[in-house]
Amino acid sequence: MRLFGTDGIRGKANIYPLTPEVIVKIGMAIARVLRNPSGRNMILIGKDTRLSGYMVESALTSGICSMGMNVMLIGPLPTPGIAFLTRALRVDAGIAISASHNPFEDNGIKCFSAEGFKLPDEVEERIEELVEEMSIPGYRPSADGIGKAFRLEDATGRYIEYIKSTVPRGFNLEGLKIVVDSANGAAYKVTPWVLRELGAEVISINDRPDGRNINKDCGSLFVEGLKKAVLENAAHIGIAHDGDADRTIFIDEKGNVINGDHVLAIGAISMKKEGRLKKNKVVATVMSNLGVENYLRSHGIEMLRTKVGDRYVVERMLQEDCNLGGEQSGHIVFLDYNTTGDGPITALQVLYLMQKTGRTLSELVSEIVFYPQVMINIPVKDNIKLEDIPGLKKEIHLSEEKLGERGRILVRRSGTESKIRIMVEGEEEAVIKEIAFHLAEIIKAKAVG
Repeated sequence: MRLFGTDGIRGKANIYPLTPEVIVKIGMAIARVLRNPSGRNMILIGKDTRLSGYMVESALTSGICSMGMNVMLIGPLPTPGIAFLTRALRVDAGIAISASHNPFEDNGIKCFSAEGFKLPDEVEERIEELVEEMSIPGYRPSADGIGKAFRLEDATGRYIEYIKSTVPRGFNLEGLKIVVDSANGAAYKVTPWVLRELGAEVISINDRPDGRNINKDCGSLFVEGLKKAVLENAAHIGIAHDGDADRTIFIDEKGNVINGDHVLAIGAISMKKEGRLKKNKVVATVMSNLGVENYLRSHGIEMLRTKVGDRYVVERMLQEDCNLGGEQSGHIVFLDYNTTGDGPITALQVLYLMQKTGRTLSELVSEIVFYPQVMINIPVKDNIKLEDIPGLKKEIHLSEEKLGERGRILVRRSGTESKIRIMVEGEEEAVIKEIAFHLAEIIKAKAVG
């Protein structure tokens, strides 16, 4: 049984594996595996704004307490805030209840170590083994050893103060008009609050979560509403998070979308000029655009690539001793500040760069030339593997020969949804579209059910 994907456990709420009875076992297994005999005997739990978060939170708390560990509940907070508080409060582990950018019907469980990092594969596998084992109830303590749960009331304030500490004292945003789209998610208070405290005029949209409207036609995956608001209000910049705010996508003052590749590039250039970019390297994924890689190379910066998922970006950053990495989707990891993609910190760092240079966002990214890129997501049956699709491998190989060194093809199973994702990149848009749609038709004919 494989519970964990590329970003924790994820699925439809109240359907296996996210049913109360299974979640209790997951909580028990997490407590068993992550408990530190010399630690605080405490696991921190936060969540986004999904209706099912109450159910998942209660079941996890029950399982953890039944194993003799205590639980600190912090309520709705961005996933990076949970990672930060896990470290700051020196608890044994942290858990974020969220399905990130997915619709409200989904939910998930993301685990952090005491150091605030997502768990390595071998630890996740041990948790999965314990969930399956019939012996786990035997580890439970007697009645007087049962854990307890309590709420931390000032979690949001602590995280907000930390975000502001990542820019120099005296820095302000006075004179800037900013539109923030919180996706009716976990950052609906945090980002607008931070920016207002720093003096910006903030227009906050999609900031009234009702448990069902998280990510619904808003946030980092649906930026048309944000673009409209930026242009109508003559704002200097628009900021869009996803439901748990571990990613940020921007709209510049002209209405253009500025993604994670842009941010990675301008952040790297700035950090290199200041002597803060370790090894003059950044870590990205296979999805990052070739144009960005060429741009960074022209500035003496090497791009290292890893597979998709910010946890893999962070793992490579630690291996290579790098302090900047990220994904095209808007997960940007400033390892000097946090251990995972942090949407609010990313937003503030970009605003700091604008104020420091006196340049608009469109001016900051104007020299970056992207290769055309086509991406197609195809819903497929859960058990379909790429190698099971007849003729696909051959067609990918033939298409790669056609592109040569002037393009790339990436076909992969999503780690968070039952989809196959196709990405084709190259100099000629007509050619890459033809290749992408051809590969999509092969997959649809054999794998859609």
